[in-house]
Amino acid sequence: MNETNRALLLVGSPRGSKSTSKALGTYLLDKLRSGGFETADLHIQTSMRSEESQARLLELVGAGDLLVLAFPLYIDSLPATVIEALELLAKQRKSIAPSKTQRLAVIVNNGFPEATQNSTALAICKRFAVETGIEWAGGLGLGGGGPIEGKPLEDAGFVARNVRKSLDMAARDLLEGKAVSEEATKLMAKPLIPKWLYLIAANYGWKKQAKACGTQDKLYDQKSST
Repeated sequence: MNETNRALLLVGSPRGSKSTSKALGTYLLDKLRSGGFETADLHIQTSMRSEESQARLLELVGAGDLLVLAFPLYIDSLPATVIEALELLAKQRKSIAPSKTQRLAVIVNNGFPEATQNSTALAICKRFAVETGIEWAGGLGLGGGGPIEGKPLEDAGFVARNVRKSLDMAARDLLEGKAVSEEATKLMAKPLIPKWLYLIAANYGWKKQAKACGTQDKLYDQKSST
């Protein structure tokens, strides 16, 4: 492998450095760095705030050999700012041909128990890669990512064991110039905890938030159709 290869992590969560997206992407980036890549990361939301920061985003993306996009699922799709950034990148690539071959790997996480909820968002990312001439290096989808709570994966304990193993596999694949393997994809999709337990914890958390806002008596309200 050429030691000048560069990996750029694009964090698409509005929560930035405290997000699960950041935790997942950073773990993978660290493995890539250990394998010889030069690495960097940036937060998309911050990078889209001004023309100057957008120009910096375009510069860093253009210099990357491997782009790693990590974001949370928003209504079966990508966060609005991430979509805006991808549109900006697509527009640039229509007018300026890339100077080298680039690859895109994606990590998406959601708060639903099922990892399959991420399928549409991953398909959107793959289509973006096809339309912009970037080599698709595969995507990982994590369901029920709430227990991670933005903690570094090394500190997330037993609950994140399969996540770490999946990212270890993905790093090896990417370092070898391959797409993320099906084995890594399936391992990432395994529930962190049993679905019934996740639903109990999620419902408790939802009711706790409602109580803090004084709306616990309105959780089951429905809007009349008349």
